[in-house]
Amino acid sequence: MATNITDLEALPRHEFGKGASRRLRRAGRIPAVIYGKELDAPIHISVDSIEFHAVLRNHGANAIVDLNVDGEKHLTMVKAVDQNVLTLDADHADLLAIRRGEKVEVEVPVVTEGEVAPGAMLMQDVDVIDVEADVLSIPEEITIDVEGLEVGTQITAGDVQMPANTTLISDPETLIVNVVVPEVADTDSDNEESTEAEEAEGEATEAEGESEEGESEE
Repeated sequence: MATNITDLEALPRHEFGKGASRRLRRAGRIPAVIYGKELDAPIHISVDSIEFHAVLRNHGANAIVDLNVDGEKHLTMVKAVDQNVLTLDADHADLLAIRRGEKVEVEVPVVTEGEVAPGAMLMQDVDVIDVEADVLSIPEEITIDVEGLEVGTQITAGDVQMPANTTLISDPETLIVNVVVPEVADTDSDNEESTEAEEAEGEATEAEGESEEGESEE
């Protein structure tokens, strides 16, 4: 599966520190850095906030971005985004410089489709797995079919069919899907505890009444 490449204009960044970053964000831009083994040194840039958030919204994790910095193109992959804890807007981004044909290790979301057998409950233990894939063929997600699975069925990372040109990096024994018996509330035990509490309360009230009668006779 081919990965969509988004073209973005970026501006070089020459001021650093929290104050400079805040000024950029107020101006509608996000500070970012391009890094990678092919570069002599990291390249500090800023990108338009609206455009970058659109990339994250449409392509999510592992988005591929072709950045134009002063007329020089840099093919990159989004590796990390620092988000504001209140607004969840991007405060800073790390972008890895990549080359076409290169393979990279990435986290890919795991989703399930279908319904397990009647009387069974699906438990998903992990939401992402680590894979190695061609940088321009990174799967957006890996789907596991759970239709009709019976209680006791378990699916590990090693059981999952990898997309073309994708290799599993996570431990093959990593449990992803576990089909179990649904938990049922222990109503009998709750009723017994409630009954015992009521009886104890009744006995206490009765004892209190007898004590008051005894005092009154005196």
